[in-house]
Amino acid sequence: MDRRKFMTGCLGLPLLAQAGGAQAQAGLTKVIFPFAAGAGGDTLCRLIAQEMAPALQRTIVVENRTGGDGLIGIKAVKGASPDGSMVLVTTGPTMYLLPMVETTPSFDTAKDFMPVSLLARFEFVLVINPAVDATDFKSFVAWLKAHPDKTSFGVPSNGTIPHFMGSKLEKDLGIPLTRVPYRGSAPILNDIVGGHISFGITTLADALPQHRAKGVKIIAVASAERSPFAPEVPTLKESGIDLVADAWYGMWLPAGSPPEFASKLGAAASAALAKPEVKEKLTAIGLIPVGSTPEGLTKELAANIALWQPIVKATGYKIEN
Repeated sequence: MDRRKFMTGCLGLPLLAQAGGAQAQAGLTKVIFPFAAGAGGDTLCRLIAQEMAPALQRTIVVENRTGGDGLIGIKAVKGASPDGSMVLVTTGPTMYLLPMVETTPSFDTAKDFMPVSLLARFEFVLVINPAVDATDFKSFVAWLKAHPDKTSFGVPSNGTIPHFMGSKLEKDLGIPLTRVPYRGSAPILNDIVGGHISFGITTLADALPQHRAKGVKIIAVASAERSPFAPEVPTLKESGIDLVADAWYGMWLPAGSPPEFASKLGAAASAALAKPEVKEKLTAIGLIPVGSTPEGLTKELAANIALWQPIVKATGYKIEN
C-alpha cells in the first residue's frame, strides 16, 4: 500500500536518501491497519497493496494490529523508522478523536505522522437484526422503549464516531443505551446476527454485504443525503434526528519521512484508486475512492477536528492511559 510508483522502482530510493537520509530498504513493506480483518477498510488496504506492489517492486503485506481502540497499530507506525518500511492506513476519526479523549494523548497526529493521502470516504449506519420487529428507525425506537432490557449496541471501538453518535442518540431519544465496544465492525455484525446485541453503529461499507444478503438490516444512514449505495434507506435527519456524520480512510508515514516521498506515495495511491477495476471493487462495498495530496489530507483533518472537538468535549468522555 505504501512505497511508491515513482515510474521506475529505483527512482524513489535516491529521493529518500537525498531528502534527509532515510533509505527505503528493498524487501518488505508493512501496511498497518489497526482494526480487524474482513471489514471495508481491510479490503481497501489489500486492494491498494496489490496494485502498488508490482510498481514498487516490493513485497507489500497488510497487517491487522488490533487493540487499544486502534492505538496498538498507530503506535507501531509512530515508532517505526521513517524509511518507508511501515505505513499506517486507518480512519480519519481514529487520528483526530483519540488525541481528544485520552487523558494523556499517546500521539500527536501533526507531530508524529507525515500525511500521505485521503483514500476513500464512507458513511455510518444503524444496523439491526431482521428478526427484530421493526421496519424503520422510528419503529425500532418504539421497540427499544418496549424492551428496556435489550438496549445494548455495538461500536467498532471506544472513542470513535459511532461511540459519540450513540451518546447523541441516547440524549435525543431519552432512552438509556448500553454501549459495547468491539475490535472492528465484523464482530459487531456477527453479534447482531447472533442476537447478542440489539443494534450496531458501523460503516455502510462494512454492513452493506450482509444487508444485501438480508443477514442484517440497515435502518438509517447518518449522511446528509441518502446513500447511492442504499437509496432505500432513510437518513437519520429524515427520521427526526439532527445528526450527520461521515468519515474517511487516510494514509500516513512516520514523522521524519521525506516530504518528497510522501508526495509520491500520495500520487501513487491516488493513481491506484483511479483504476476502474479498483473503483468498481470499492464502490461495490460502499466505499467512495477519492485520493488526495498530503496537503489535502491535512486540510481534511483540520476541518474534522474543528467539527468534532466541541461535541466530544460536551460528553466529558476520557480514556485513562
